[in-house]
Amino acid sequence: MRIAYLMTVHRNPLLLQRLIGTLEGSGAAFFVHVDLKSDISKFSGIGGDGVFLTEDRIPVYWCEFSQVDATLLLMREALARAENYDYFVFLQGSDYPIRSGPYIQRFFEVNRGQEFINMLKMPAPGYPLSKINHLWYPSDKPVRRFAAKSLTKVGLANRDYTQHLGKLQGYAGHACWALSRQACEYIVQFADSNPQVREYFRDTCTPDEMYFHTVLGNSPFRSKARRNLLYQAWTPSISGENRHQIDAQHVSLFARDEKFVVSDEWGTGEMLFARKFSDERPELLDQIDQMIKQKQTHSLLSK
Repeated sequence: MRIAYLMTVHRNPLLLQRLIGTLEGSGAAFFVHVDLKSDISKFSGIGGDGVFLTEDRIPVYWCEFSQVDATLLLMREALARAENYDYFVFLQGSDYPIRSGPYIQRFFEVNRGQEFINMLKMPAPGYPLSKINHLWYPSDKPVRRFAAKSLTKVGLANRDYTQHLGKLQGYAGHACWALSRQACEYIVQFADSNPQVREYFRDTCTPDEMYFHTVLGNSPFRSKARRNLLYQAWTPSISGENRHQIDAQHVSLFARDEKFVVSDEWGTGEMLFARKFSDERPELLDQIDQMIKQKQTHSLLSK
């Protein structure tokens, strides 16, 4: 079982280095895209066997298709390697494992053939049709973006995706996933064969929460989809915004049982990763690492 971790990052180089140290070995490799807007020298300490920082870098902007472009770039690089990775795990720069590398490897071996991606057919709770129909131009089209904002105010910035995507049904979900090699090969082939779909999603908001989901949702892989493996802690802040920062209480929650299982609108499943961490809270990473070691030791003793 060989795992390729695909990561898009723009900060937290120490967090990335610790993540690699926790997961490396056992056939794991790491393909990392550092945002072109970020200082690459801050990631100079990232390296080693099985660690590949992409030479091709693009500026990545929040809510824009550049996030999809960076992910596809990583996917293509990993697929091109001779190692023939079995699973591709997409993580972002604030994610961190809550189980050991060997445990995660065994998990994918046991669940071989399953696709771990949160995916719902639109419209769905939290994913109205306006998410896929609303016209939203990226920052590299400033004039059109300004015009679209004006049209939004009078209700004229909407499209009907069925007139542009043919028989494709719209699907949406969370951005992070873990997919089989076969699913990733299908995505890349679809992207190359259907540039018009890519261009349609280029003018939507948060396409990383729709593009891959729509491709797989209209494929044979849909029947193999299960909830994803990333835990997100949503907590209302004083300003009313929802933030997802991990704290010591979450670490205790992770450590309480041998398997940290979540049941919600996405289904029931074990969590192998969590969000959100940063370089500013190394003590939390110390707690997580200690928990991982304790669970790994207990797992070995129980055999």
